[in-house]
Amino acid sequence: MFLENTVNQKEQFGWIEVICGSMFSGKTEELIRRLKRAQFARQRVEIFTPSIDTRYAEDAVTSHDSNQIRSTPVPAAANIPILADNCDVVGIDEAQFFDEEIVKVCNDLANRGVRVIIAGLDMDYKGNPFGPMPALMATAEYVTKVHAVCTRTGNLAHYSYRKAKSESLVLLGETEEYEPLSRAAYYKAQLREKVVKFEVKDAEEINDKNPSQPNSEVENLGKQL
Repeated sequence: MFLENTVNQKEQFGWIEVICGSMFSGKTEELIRRLKRAQFARQRVEIFTPSIDTRYAEDAVTSHDSNQIRSTPVPAAANIPILADNCDVVGIDEAQFFDEEIVKVCNDLANRGVRVIIAGLDMDYKGNPFGPMPALMATAEYVTKVHAVCTRTGNLAHYSYRKAKSESLVLLGETEEYEPLSRAAYYKAQLREKVVKFEVKDAEEINDKNPSQPNSEVENLGKQL
């Protein structure tokens, strides 16, 4: 459970909050909620997004349900400290798309007394840690992991399964390209892909085998599906 910290006026240090999870888990929605509360409290707030992400609006952080808050797109993490001068709170969305310098930038801001709130994907579509997110989660005082609902099982989902054929690490998209899956559903989806991609051996090799004996690798994969 995340508990918002109280400000100690005698201690001039801020802190880092990370909101992470799969696509469609409500990361941006939670980021916007925290930032709007800070704005309501008349705190000086700035929000930054990577300029690569232009799915909704160039000057606004937008959740999947169209909730918005004004933001500034930047090409690199190094631009943030200059633009965040005299801020009480800094929000950063889609942090996985930033370069590794984002970790130092966030720590420097926190050391200057700024509350830094970060949202981003913790894993890429292959299920691997995504960009600088692991380091940000390790150095943050607070980490909130949110979950989507698996479209195939109805259980909690924390994988972003890519339905599109592209193998590029960065592929901006919505429900047409991605769907949130639970561990079990993601594992089965990966197995199906292996069966589809399985390369049939040369005809000569197949003829040398007993036709009554099925290929063991395909058979084993089929049993797991």
